[in-house]
Amino acid sequence: MKKEKAVVVFSGGQDSTTCLFWAMKQFDEVVAVTFDYNQRHQSEIDVAKEITKELKIEHHILDMALLNQLAPNALTRNEMEIEQKEGELPNTFVPGRNLLFLTFASILAKQIGAKHIVTGVCETDFSGYPDCRDVFVKSCNVTVNLAMDDQFVFHTPLMWLNKKETWKLADELGAFEFVRTKTLTCYNGIVADGCGECPACQLRQKGLEEYLLEKDGGQ
Repeated sequence: MKKEKAVVVFSGGQDSTTCLFWAMKQFDEVVAVTFDYNQRHQSEIDVAKEITKELKIEHHILDMALLNQLAPNALTRNEMEIEQKEGELPNTFVPGRNLLFLTFASILAKQIGAKHIVTGVCETDFSGYPDCRDVFVKSCNVTVNLAMDDQFVFHTPLMWLNKKETWKLADELGAFEFVRTKTLTCYNGIVADGCGECPACQLRQKGLEEYLLEKDGGQ
């Protein structure tokens, strides 16, 4: 019987780590790929290495430094303050990032014989990023398949989940404490519960509190 193999786009954050555990349940073999684009914190790469090592997952780190050069923003420039003006995309948006990530993840998948690509993008709590939308992922899937004359399947387990529901999924996967204590979501580079002040931490914490309230209320 042919084994199903998947590549997970992996940053070491809450969402991609939840997706990693999801993929480990769904597929016979899982490989993680992390992209180094000189992001705001090198610790993101370090956390991804630590998690994949602990879970004994094959881990690839690809150099995407050109993305930093082409798309200066608050995630690639320490001197830029993180901000979002009303009616505009937050300055943490990196144009073309998920387009490149999914494309290169698919190229890697082609080389290692994987047919499934897993990414943690989400249209429910997505900060308005256009490349986190379901329509984009489906379009990219079609384009990649045409470009490589192959039949990859893109999976987005979190697409229609809010942060509360993402915590619930992690719990159902038996990964709640792992995700809570070992992942890096914080824009200021602080592991686990983070700084508590940046938008990423606030979104994560709000979802956590809502999930714990729901869970405690149901007991």
